[in-house]
Amino acid sequence: MSEDIKKTINELHIYEKKLLKELEANPNATPEEIAENTAMDIKSVMSAAGSLSSKGIIDVKKEVEETYSLTDDGIKYAEEGLPERKILDVLADKKKIAMKDLADETGIDKKDTNIGIGWLVRKKWAKIDKGIVNITDFGKDFSSKNDIDEKVLNYLQSNAEGVKEFTDDLRDGFKNLGNRKNILNVKKNTSHSFVVLPKGESILKEGFTIQKQATQLTHKQLKEGQWKNLQYRPYDINAEAPVVFAGKKHPLRVIIDEIREIFLNMGFSEDNGSYVESAFWNFDSLFQPQDHAAREMQDTFYLKNPLTCDLPDDALVKLTAETHETGANTGSTGWKYDWSEDIARQSVLRTHTTGISTKHLYDFEPPIKMFSVGRVFRRETFDYKHLPEFHQVEGLVCDEGISYQNLLGTLKEFYKKLGFEVRFRPAYFPYTYLSTETEIYLEEKESWIELGGAGMFRPEVLKPLGINQPALAFGLGIERLAMIRYDVEDIRMLYKSDIKWLRELPLDRGVEL
Repeated sequence: MSEDIKKTINELHIYEKKLLKELEANPNATPEEIAENTAMDIKSVMSAAGSLSSKGIIDVKKEVEETYSLTDDGIKYAEEGLPERKILDVLADKKKIAMKDLADETGIDKKDTNIGIGWLVRKKWAKIDKGIVNITDFGKDFSSKNDIDEKVLNYLQSNAEGVKEFTDDLRDGFKNLGNRKNILNVKKNTSHSFVVLPKGESILKEGFTIQKQATQLTHKQLKEGQWKNLQYRPYDINAEAPVVFAGKKHPLRVIIDEIREIFLNMGFSEDNGSYVESAFWNFDSLFQPQDHAAREMQDTFYLKNPLTCDLPDDALVKLTAETHETGANTGSTGWKYDWSEDIARQSVLRTHTTGISTKHLYDFEPPIKMFSVGRVFRRETFDYKHLPEFHQVEGLVCDEGISYQNLLGTLKEFYKKLGFEVRFRPAYFPYTYLSTETEIYLEEKESWIELGGAGMFRPEVLKPLGINQPALAFGLGIERLAMIRYDVEDIRMLYKSDIKWLRELPLDRGVEL
């Protein structure tokens, strides 16, 4: 035990030793007295006390004393009466008053009238029936005596310097006033005291000297050998260090950056659309009929401001309309309905990023290798796997000779770089043919899980855009990938800002590219 005590003494900071010596001389010394006697500032005293407390040498006791007094509004209410008292004084004479006449009858402003009505009803001094405020028998009884909160007001008014404690008969009234805004001032006075624990007593019994210790060496001290005569404070190299949580990217950002790097390394360029898009680019350009279920309010966020968006040039709009109505020159029969420009102009929060792909096809000539990453919005109900706002990534390739085999090869390479073994199965999407869904294999679950969709754009999509070459497109939801990568069962966990989870998540869960 003695060796442990000596080791502890050697490791004490000079401020800790000074504080202990003061407590030895005066066990009841306050932090202010210790600061004065040791020429330390109060911050250094409290820092030393905290350090000694963490080592089990002293105990730091904290006491908070509250003093209550009246604000300016509180003083006004004490002198003139609470709003409900003013209304009750008039009701005691008139028995009932119309709500609309309260301000005129009582002479108080609208704000205080609203406050007074609320407390009248709460105190059961009055009842409101069809816009008429009627005094109750309970109210009549209080018309000639003070309520408990009024007694507290008078008590605080007579003790202008403040009150620290209320007697039992006034405590409920104090609570009532505390529930009101801007009536009570609360002044808190915090004091600390120290108690030497058995370990501290052993240290004082062992004894120690207070000597200035070197914390850093100068060039002169090293050169002239002065360092040999200096006193050094030893450090315990086995002591536990505090956990440091380094700043790092959010897990979703890590995955987004990883996906962007994969695409860029594969020779893709990046495009970005806007959150607000016309129904034309979000739906019509993808050959989705205007009465399609996905366009319903249950699935799509329609905007009031702006209510509509501009359409592209007339030639594209006209050809898109013909494609929807008759199939135009695509070899399709179309959807056989009257296409509406008004519906196409509607403003929506984009429901997917595929509209970026069709816009890119219209704005640029093949060959094209483009990707986009962005937020999309759908009227989903919050649950463990659905959010109304999430991220989607899209890939697009367009050139002569592009085929379905190229699509599968591109997908295989993309998911390989993400670290997944993949397989494909047939699927249906309204704007691609052939279409496929990509499944990845999860070894820990020994199962395949669907992660993304892909396909070759239909002629009904490409022809109106002026594209005569084949085009492949594929995409996936980033949140779903994040749930797999970080072993999250509830998608909401990605947005909860759970500081414990974010801190403990390894810095890099990605796959080397």
